Amino acid sequence: MKNRDQIPPCDNCLHSSESIFKHLSSEEQALVEKEKVCNTYKRGSVIYHEGSRTNGFYCINSGIIKIFKTGIDGREQIIAFAKKGGIIGYRSILSSELACSSAKVIEDATICFVPGETLISLVKTNGNFSMAIMQQTCKELGEANSFITDIAQKTVRERLAEVLLNLKDIFDLDQNNVLQISLTREELANIVGTATESVIRLLSEFKHDKLIDLNGRKITILDIKALEKISNAFN
Repeated sequence: MKNRDQIPPCDNCLHSSESIFKHLSSEEQALVEKEKVCNTYKRGSVIYHEGSRTNGFYCINSGIIKIFKTGIDGREQIIAFAKKGGIIGYRSILSSELACSSAKVIEDATICFVPGETLISLVKTNGNFSMAIMQQTCKELGEANSFITDIAQKTVRERLAEVLLNLKDIFDLDQNNVLQISLTREELANIVGTATESVIRLLSEFKHDKLIDLNGRKITILDIKALEKISNAFN
């Protein structure tokens, strides 16, 4: 749903320490501000589909987006999340390829669309921005390689523990050690790469062992050290 009346200023994201746009000059920031179109999306909205042709990329102003691929059986495999300050869909622009994944809103979001021509222009004229794009791409590739290794070598129990720790690192805990992201059991299973029933059983085991606590979709992390040991995080 479009929201043209309250377009968030780029300053909300450009100066974040994690934003690649911090490398832009004031003139380049003004260009992005001029060219962008911002929309609001409800949970469940699809931003783009795997295999589609996109003509721009997306900046997350607020909310949470899941990035996933769909298997031959129609099952989702969540491969990443995007939150405030993040960008999605940019690799398809740089590679001139169809979208290699889908993006869906899991927490109501405000997202800004920037034309692909703007991204290409910034990459060509701003070396620091180009380097930041390459570093982010390499980081995502490294994460994908780690995921492939985990799927091949770790048990489902180890992978679930690691996923909970990764979610903690990405979204933080509140003052009560509750994960600041709300996921269904199916979504958790789609990150771990297993059946929903297996995740439900393992979450119950983790709760019984006082590693976590559960309140609906909310997960409280009680014993980080034990989860690290289970996940073989340092092996």
